[in-house]
Formats: sequence, C-alpha cells, structure tokens
Amino acid sequence: MQHVQINSVNISIEKGTIKKPVDQIELTHYGVSGDAHAGTWNRQVSLLGTESIIKFEQEAGRKVACGEFAENITTTGIDLWLTHPLDRFTVGEIELEVTQIGKECHGTSCAIFKEVGNCVMPKEGIFCRVVSPGTLSAGMELEYHPKVFRALVITLSDRASSGEYEDVSGPRITELLETHFKITNSQSLIINRLIPDDSHRLEELLHKAKEELVDIVITTGGTGIGPRDFTPDVVKSLLDKEIPGIMEMIRMKYGAEKPAALTSRSVAGVMGKSLVFTLPGSVRAVNEYMAEISKSLMHLVYMLHGLDTH
Repeated sequence: MQHVQINSVNISIEKGTIKKPVDQIELTHYGVSGDAHAGTWNRQVSLLGTESIIKFEQEAGRKVACGEFAENITTTGIDLWLTHPLDRFTVGEIELEVTQIGKECHGTSCAIFKEVGNCVMPKEGIFCRVVSPGTLSAGMELEYHPKVFRALVITLSDRASSGEYEDVSGPRITELLETHFKITNSQSLIINRLIPDDSHRLEELLHKAKEELVDIVITTGGTGIGPRDFTPDVVKSLLDKEIPGIMEMIRMKYGAEKPAALTSRSVAGVMGKSLVFTLPGSVRAVNEYMAEISKSLMHLVYMLHGLDTH
C-alpha cells in the first residue's frame, strides 16, 4: 500500500487564480466547499505533488508556495501524474476517485501562468471527484489504491468442457487482455470459465458478473447460426445498451476477404457497469476481434464510468 502525505490544503474563490493554504477543507459531493472549482463535473478536486513542484523550482530558479499552481491538495509520496483514471485515494471514510491526468493550459490568459511564468498542472497535476466526503487537513495521509480491472472470459464449448479437446480461444483472450493491461500500465484480475453450450449456465455467469461489477466480460463460441449457437441471444437479452458499431466494423473488415466472417452474430454492449463482447470460437477470430476491441477498450470503460478521456 502506497501512502501520500498531505502537505497543504488550498482554496481559491475564483477560477484561474492562485489558491491560498487553509487549515482544512471540507469535501462534499460537489468538491471542495467554498472553492471555485466545486460543482457536478469530474474535476472537483485538484492535486499536485511536491515532486513536480521541485522540478519546476529547479527550472525557474525560485521557490513555489503551496497552492500557486491552483491545486487544492499539495502532496508528497508518489508521482501523481503516473496514476490513472479510476484509481482512488482514501483516508478514513473519505474517498477520492481520479478522473483526469493533466489538463489544457490556457497560457497567458491564466493568472497562474502570468504570475508564475509557467504551469506544471497541465502535465503533472491530477483531478478527482469526491466519492465519499469528509474533512482534510495538512499532515493527514492518503492511501493510494490503483484500479484493478476485473475481467471474466467465458468459453462455451460442449467438446472442450468434456475434455474432448483443449480450450485455446479462452486462454488466448486472457493472454491478449494481460498484454493490453501491461501496455497501459494497469492492474488486472482475469478469471476464466469453461462451460458447455448451456444458455442457463451462461446467463447465471452473466448475472453474477453484473452483480459483482466485473469491468469486462468476453465470451468465445456460439456466435454462428448453428442449432446450439445462442450466445448473442442470451447476451442481448441482458444488455442495457448495445454498441453495434464495433462488431459491424469487424465483420465488414474481415468479411471483405473472408465472406464466412459475415455469418458471425457477435454483439457488444453494456450490462450494468460491465462491458460485454461475444467473440467467435476460433483463435484466429479471437486475434482479429481483440485487435479491434483493444483500440477503444479503455475509452469505453472510462465512458461507462462517466469520464470523457478524449
């Protein structure tokens, strides 16, 4: 567990101005009470580490006071800019969720830029929203909790589940997900399930994934038009929203060369707080589908949590 020391808590009553240190700040579901940046948006609370401030001081040749970069909380302990959206900071009952790393700099139109001559917030400051409110003051210590992305991979196959042959498509999805999360420097927990072509068993697993707030569910198998190909039908019945563009693009891209790819009925969508994708049962198809899904996977996860990471 990593800990982050709070060096100072700071407030300003106008946006774009330097914040002044105060004895304590009251966090509400709108942000810092009395601060200009409080509201119903995602950038309710700003944090900046002394690690970033020291680098600026060395470049600028002068000391920088807490709050000069308009941060609500000045910290020491970790490089905040290496955190990710959906990571969390806690102390007691207080909980903050990271929503954005850095921001657009307004340059000479910003009072901070004019007074300080530069700004590290656009690159190394982070922003959070208040999940659980409370009071913070200098000297308190936050615990840092990286987001662990939970994924469930379900293989549907009568023959593989009976031991007639080895399941290779499910493990391949797991391998590709692990690579994806490694590239994005994110932590993950991936669980595999191998079941027969059983619609009731699939439905049970999907309901459980929804209840447990699993981030990503990927099935493989049962997307064709055969008598036991029912995966898309079961999944569709449980979706709150379908995301048709992903699978349509994949079918058109690979169907142009291999018309058989057009027979796939794969679907993608949102089930509660889970993203669900149904893939065909071959390793080649898994490779093709995952290559396209991975391009927008994190963006979809963030969107589902109300974050715009464009």
